[in-house]
Amino acid sequence: MQQLLIDNPATLRRLGEVPDSDSHAIDAAVAAARAALAQWQSLTVPARQQALREVALRIRGDAAGIARLLSQETGKPLCESQDCLRAVVALFEAPSPPQPPEQGAVVAVLLPGNFPLLFLAAASAPALAAGHVVIAKAPTGNPLACLQLAALLEELPAGVLTLLTGGAEAGRLLASHPAVDRVDFTGSAAVGRALAAAVPDKPVQVHAGGVDACIVSADADLELAIPGIAWARLFNAGQGGTTFRHLYVERSIAGEFVERMHQFVGFLDVDDPLQAPTDLGPLISLQAAKCVEDQVGRALRDGARLILGGRRFRPSGLPGHFFQPTILTDVPAGSAATREEIHGPVITVTPAEDRAAALQYATRAVPGCAVALYTRDVAAALRDAQSLATVHVNDPLLGNAGPFGGLRHAGLLQSLGGIPLPLPGARSVHVAAALQARPWWFPYRDRSDRA
Repeated sequence: MQQLLIDNPATLRRLGEVPDSDSHAIDAAVAAARAALAQWQSLTVPARQQALREVALRIRGDAAGIARLLSQETGKPLCESQDCLRAVVALFEAPSPPQPPEQGAVVAVLLPGNFPLLFLAAASAPALAAGHVVIAKAPTGNPLACLQLAALLEELPAGVLTLLTGGAEAGRLLASHPAVDRVDFTGSAAVGRALAAAVPDKPVQVHAGGVDACIVSADADLELAIPGIAWARLFNAGQGGTTFRHLYVERSIAGEFVERMHQFVGFLDVDDPLQAPTDLGPLISLQAAKCVEDQVGRALRDGARLILGGRRFRPSGLPGHFFQPTILTDVPAGSAATREEIHGPVITVTPAEDRAAALQYATRAVPGCAVALYTRDVAAALRDAQSLATVHVNDPLLGNAGPFGGLRHAGLLQSLGGIPLPLPGARSVHVAAALQARPWWFPYRDRSDRA
């Protein structure tokens, strides 16, 4: 079996190597899961939940080491990795309540590179509580923290939760295996669509990113909007999946907004993710850094104006895949930068005459997009946005809280203090309960909850 080499994206030092699972390894994992299914489903729900709580205790005991390894292999700042481990523990401690009894299934979970542990827990804990068994494939380039966590699963019977490593072909073989009943995939929309088309005989749940928008009205409180928007767009070096990708700012304040954003972002600390003050680490791979560089270059050729950053660099002499925090303004409405996901630390701004024009620009560029709105006039904002499927007001996070409820990672609304409001024709409306800075925003050197 071939091996995959795993490097630290900040230092480029070798961290280890893992098997690129072949069809024999996948057959063995599926057979073990099938063998475990009947016994696992025969347990009562409380018994399964107790087993998951024991897993949570073991993870809590080793959380510091796993978080450190997660930062080493993903480039995520250490405090973000620590947040992630807190979320993982909470998900295993209290998984979503099981649905009404259903036939047990072997579930394949294909994990993303940006939040592998979070999505491992979010997909696995509810499935296990419901009596299913899970085979998860770790992300190709950063599987080591997943493996370290999997080693703590001794409380679960063999075959109930199996972790495989490997590349894209291993994921395809696992998803298409005839003895796998369901597939849970997190990643790009294009890959998700291709995967669903390749396995038309089984349910495929796809969690994909999008190109959602943030609109800053002329009356917005910039003291709160600037740090909130900067954090939402730049945490995990801009490789999040649950926040907006492009900004529309009313023209009357666009100059001030960009200037203040420049002042804020320009002081963020880009460095080794294991250093406590670091706000942004490297991108996850050289390919990712080159992709962002290409997208910025195309935006500039389309007429955008560079305010800050714009290229790869070597902070503190580190040789890894770092990209400067970047601000682009005067991005033409409808150009590629308004329609593409930029998985990097890039803030793109299009001035708009007013909120109505901004909404029109956003929905034309990406039909069906979700929108975050910053304004003091909440009632007017909701009226203007009544045709949108998802709208958040004075809250930068757009991700569906889904299975993460109560946690602060990845758009987790309960901790942000939100009030759901009815809106005709909308599926999701969220208004921040209070206009206040959040303790987990940048700068990370000021965080008081660091583990």
